[in-house]
Amino acid sequence: MKVASIQLSVVEGDKDATLKKAKHAIEESYDADLVILPEIWNIGFMSFDQYMDKAETIEGVTPTLMRTLAREKGIYLHTGSFVEKEKGKYYNTSLLLSPDGEILARYRKIHLFGYNSKETQILSPGEEIVVADTPFGKIGMATCFDLRFPELFRAMVDKGAQYFLVCSAWPYPRIEPWIMLNRVRALENQCFLISANSAGINCGSQFVGHSMVIDPWGTILAGAGDEEMIVKTDIDPAKVAQARETFPGLAGRKDFLNN
Repeated sequence: MKVASIQLSVVEGDKDATLKKAKHAIEESYDADLVILPEIWNIGFMSFDQYMDKAETIEGVTPTLMRTLAREKGIYLHTGSFVEKEKGKYYNTSLLLSPDGEILARYRKIHLFGYNSKETQILSPGEEIVVADTPFGKIGMATCFDLRFPELFRAMVDKGAQYFLVCSAWPYPRIEPWIMLNRVRALENQCFLISANSAGINCGSQFVGHSMVIDPWGTILAGAGDEEMIVKTDIDPAKVAQARETFPGLAGRKDFLNN
């Protein structure tokens, strides 16, 4: 299984140009089985003044383009997230698409970020833990600040997750927590974790990049610096079961702690 994480920067104030950049990057990832993009990459996470004006429905220009590209390239595509509007509310929403361009899963970010951020003032939190079935196994979805909440990832494991896909817009100076949390969430749950973080500067904030692919032992298999790039690597889906059999850490859980 070949995965590709697209570490993208926004073209400030030009959504169409950013969509074209993403399209080109996805086309460059044609040989991957699974591709993932960052969080609110089409306008930039920090562009809070554009959230409501540039929000889209599930049939909007961004998800429609992503569905077309998934179908044309025959790939599983995690769209990264976009600002979704539905019934007067706004969400930080990501989609997992099949190679036929069909929506396999929709995840709305549960843990909204309020520190030096207006996300909590504008958006509504999601309420559903999302794990999708694919031929590669079960894939759990999370977004950025979610990484700081281990109970979400453990809940995805309880739903059978073998992979975590994490789209993000994680800024400097918090690079060490980003790296640690990516690795720990994979390690403690004995899952693969594939993250796509934003690159570049958006509204004066610089993102840390460092998108990565991590195995069930917490080892970074491939990763980026803080500039735009595509992280590609091959992973073996059988490694999840092998890790859990070799070191049955999850088997030591105590049910009473979950109550």
